[in-house]
Amino acid sequence: MRGMIRLSQFACLNGQCVPGRWRCDGEPECPDGSDEAEETCKQTCPPEKFDCGGSTNKCVSLSWRCDGEKDCENGADEEDCASDAKACPSGEFMCSNRKCLATVYVCDGDDDCGDGSDELKCTSPLTCGPNHLRCNTSECVPLMWSCDGDPDCSDSSDEGPERCGGDGVPYLPNRRTNCTAGEFRCANGECVRLTWKCDGDPDCKDKSDESDCPLLTCRPDEFQCGDGSCIHGTKQCNKVHDCPDHSDESGCVNATKCEGPLKFLCKNGECIDSSKVCDSVKDCKDRSDEPKKECGLNECMINNGGCSHVCMDRPIGFECQCPTGYQLLDKKTCGDIDECENPDACSQICINYKGDFKCECYEGYEMDPVTKTCKAEGKSPYLLFTNRHEIRRIDLVKRDYNQVVSTQKNAVALDLDVANNRIFWCDRFHRKIYSAFIHEASDPSQQVPLVDSLQAPVGLALDWLQHNLYWTDSGDKSISVASVDATKRRVLINTDLSEPRAIALDPHHGFMYWSDWGTRAKIEKAGMNGVDRQVLVADNIEWPNGITLDVANRRLYWVDSKLHLIASVDLNGAHRRTHMSSAERLGHPYALAVFEDRIYWTDRDRAAVFMANRLTGQDIHTLAENLNDPHDIVVFHQLLQPQGPDSCNLGSVANGGCEYLCLKAPQITEHSPKYTCACPDGQDLGPDMRGCVSDMTPTSSPPTGFTPGTRATVAEDFPPPSGAVSQADATPHLTTAPSGAPDPLTPLSTLKPMSSQESKALGSHSTATAMVFPTTPAGDSSVSQHCKWAVNSKYDFVCEDTDNTTTNTHKFSFTGSEHFLLGENLTVAVLGVVIPIVPIIATVVFGLVCAGVYLVWRNWRRNSTKSMNFDNPVYRKTTGEGEEDEIHIGRTDGMGHHTVAD
Repeated sequence: MRGMIRLSQFACLNGQCVPGRWRCDGEPECPDGSDEAEETCKQTCPPEKFDCGGSTNKCVSLSWRCDGEKDCENGADEEDCASDAKACPSGEFMCSNRKCLATVYVCDGDDDCGDGSDELKCTSPLTCGPNHLRCNTSECVPLMWSCDGDPDCSDSSDEGPERCGGDGVPYLPNRRTNCTAGEFRCANGECVRLTWKCDGDPDCKDKSDESDCPLLTCRPDEFQCGDGSCIHGTKQCNKVHDCPDHSDESGCVNATKCEGPLKFLCKNGECIDSSKVCDSVKDCKDRSDEPKKECGLNECMINNGGCSHVCMDRPIGFECQCPTGYQLLDKKTCGDIDECENPDACSQICINYKGDFKCECYEGYEMDPVTKTCKAEGKSPYLLFTNRHEIRRIDLVKRDYNQVVSTQKNAVALDLDVANNRIFWCDRFHRKIYSAFIHEASDPSQQVPLVDSLQAPVGLALDWLQHNLYWTDSGDKSISVASVDATKRRVLINTDLSEPRAIALDPHHGFMYWSDWGTRAKIEKAGMNGVDRQVLVADNIEWPNGITLDVANRRLYWVDSKLHLIASVDLNGAHRRTHMSSAERLGHPYALAVFEDRIYWTDRDRAAVFMANRLTGQDIHTLAENLNDPHDIVVFHQLLQPQGPDSCNLGSVANGGCEYLCLKAPQITEHSPKYTCACPDGQDLGPDMRGCVSDMTPTSSPPTGFTPGTRATVAEDFPPPSGAVSQADATPHLTTAPSGAPDPLTPLSTLKPMSSQESKALGSHSTATAMVFPTTPAGDSSVSQHCKWAVNSKYDFVCEDTDNTTTNTHKFSFTGSEHFLLGENLTVAVLGVVIPIVPIIATVVFGLVCAGVYLVWRNWRRNSTKSMNFDNPVYRKTTGEGEEDEIHIGRTDGMGHHTVAD
């Protein structure tokens, strides 16, 4: 046995083999515990590890030292942290709790330290510079932001009527001139769904959707939900969520449950204490607690009661039980529990084996020996989040708090390029996307505008492998992509989008995900080249705002600002889970990020940033508060953007050979393409599917007739009509120029050529043929119509109605985008109408001839066939000697043949 052990395995003292990575992990897997013995685990920690010391023989990541969490079992990694703590970097303020803070946040009126130490000793009031405006709340904002329709002071005093005049109504991103029929217009101009008015949950920022609402009262036989709505009393605690906020199922306890060793269920349904069973006192009314034959009988003495493992004798009967790690498959047999079916069993990888399970971590993560959760190795992660006029940073280990980007008008979305230490963000007021290196982002001269001419950018995501930038625009209802240098750009999706919001990418597998909180709220998925679009989540979703991907566990998380919850699904839309659901804790969650076992989110109502355990929804902490409308949030760590090949530059040909954009294709099967090329808006891929050509798609659908009073449109990409006429497009569109009264038009099939003298009058159109209508427009025999091509036009011709006194002119147009080729000689147009009739007539005649021939043949065959009829079908047979001698044995009801009885 020992000789067969692989190098990657550990040999227990009893000869059993276990994976080598389980050696000295704090959990004994060997039955004799030899994998965790002191002589086995004694080790010297390498320089990049911290030695926990003592008898633990544990080494933990050096970056976990003094991170606020005890990773050593003896807590050695969190000892003497105050004396070991380094001073804050130059230019930063150290709070009393040893948190480092950017000096810009000192004495600004906000408790940024969390212990108030940054607002102590602020004797003099805050003074603003010469180019800044002092708000009524003592804040300072750039003077150029005053009276621009966008409030920058927290009290909107920079846009007040006393300074700017007018009504002083502030600008809001969701403010529109008119709301649709299915929307409610808030007092501040925002538009929200009409069904959200008076639902007990304020959705307008000024809460005007919950004002002047009738007081909801429920009948005595009804239950009132948390949102004020009423349901019938029988629906409370029925294990079905009938209230929108699920309040009808909260706090439900089944008091009539009669289970466990301390209770006994009588046969008539009564529940008594088990101590009263077989005590010679009849406590059950049906006397089922005192059966003479069973009291005093130990069934476990006979064949262990039939139990596969443990048999427990009861006063009446017995009970089979299972050891830890097993469960009853039936009433007697135990089977292994698959603990890995519980998604909360492990942080990342769960391995089930007989009687137990084991948790492991992905590459780049290490198991915490105390908490048994996976923690990232390497540098400390930190948060970046937008705070309207700035982008802030919080170190998640040291809790350093500083400013990365300042003096922004309305920063709403951001993403990162971790490998290049670069940040991208959208400013909704300026309608642009900017970029800067993180260490230079505080300098406005280093903030590079990349993409402009946007309408309302609200979501942003970077493809860090193929180096493309994706964003959502709620103004023009689109999802677009551009190269990271913004020299190439196109719209990917612009159909069936109502209110697109957040977007997330999976560059390794070629998929993008986005939320849409419009009329039909949903979360969708498509290839990063825009193909294979599908709805991922459409049920039980109202206002999906932020979304994010858990790269390690292959799940998508989202926040719902209306339902006040954080939920997730796998990347196929299955195995949905709700991690948090609370209107109190989730006021108006806007964006979220996931890293390790933590969820981080911004809340616009509470103006703060929070974090919680993603597995349990507990351990909620406030990371930043007293903010100014926080929006997007991301985590900076190299494990969140795992490196991989650039599919567009795998070979020797740069950019995949694409003339314009190279986009990652969705990896649906192993045969899926690695990428596809894309062209700018208005152009399509050429025959080689790499180059770009002008879009030849007609701008209008092929017309089928002509309508008076409307001039047809001529596409610029098509040549003048010439050549033959295709049958499918043989009918032109003719329209008349506006006149006092519309005259009836005569079909082209009735046109006839003009005389040669009239034809010569056409001037430059020497090959054109004028036409004369043989019938009159109004039935007047004294009126004739003459038609000719219009001068200086290859698409129009003019018809004149001439009588003895007046001449009326009509102008007709052929549409150049109809793909039929019509010669300048109008006779060809006439033939184009007549010629298609010929094959139709020929087809009809040929069909009639064939039908006649068939009828003659059938009559001849009937007359030359001899039949004999019997009731029994066994007698049916044919001679097979030719049709003229064929005999059919059957029964025909219409003929008076003799029958033969059995």
